[in-house]
Amino acid sequence: MIRALSIVAPLALLAGCNQGSAPPANNVDTLDADLLRGNAGDPAVTAALQDQIMVDPSLSGQSGNGAVRPPDRPYTAAAPAADVASGSAGRSESLQSAPKPGACPSCEGGREALTLGELAAVRKGGNRQCAAKVGYSAAWATRLPAAFALHPDARLSEAAGTDADGCRMRVVSFTIAQPVDRMVDWYYTRARKGGYSAEHQAEGDQHVLGGTRGNAVYAVFLSPQGRGTSVDLIVDGG
Repeated sequence: MIRALSIVAPLALLAGCNQGSAPPANNVDTLDADLLRGNAGDPAVTAALQDQIMVDPSLSGQSGNGAVRPPDRPYTAAAPAADVASGSAGRSESLQSAPKPGACPSCEGGREALTLGELAAVRKGGNRQCAAKVGYSAAWATRLPAAFALHPDARLSEAAGTDADGCRMRVVSFTIAQPVDRMVDWYYTRARKGGYSAEHQAEGDQHVLGGTRGNAVYAVFLSPQGRGTSVDLIVDGG
């Protein structure tokens, strides 16, 4: 019994010493207080802790420059080919069938034209003086006569035009995810409804529609491009 007490007594004394010798390791408040007491005599540390945070106004607006943000405006683009071909614009309009094509003396010149101005000059009866004055801007695509307003599914490639010196010429190039035959019928229908005559010519896979209304003249060059159609439209007058 005496031997057991002689072993237990030192253990109890050691436990009592441990409880009063140091704070628990997870006592955060005690550790913070110790750090502050240790640095109390250091003026540099004291100034750093007590001074206000400095902010440069010229740089404050640059925060988050690398962050992903929404665009300034909605993204816009024509629908993919599969959707456009079955879109509401394609389904809702009733089209007249263009007549069977005849020979196409303008087709070769249309293929060889390098600019919209050259294209305007090669059509039958082309107004070369006005064609030489066209200026290039996408805005000309919005200034077409009502009968030849840009197709709602068109992807504009280039546009040119002029109103100088009595000219009133518009030349527009675009692609559309519609088959050539349908676009031939679409322009034939638009021309006839607008009071224009309409002649259909073709050579190989290239088609040309052309006609007049009074002094106004138009020509539409159409050829396959992928699953869609490449269109060059010329309107002089009207």
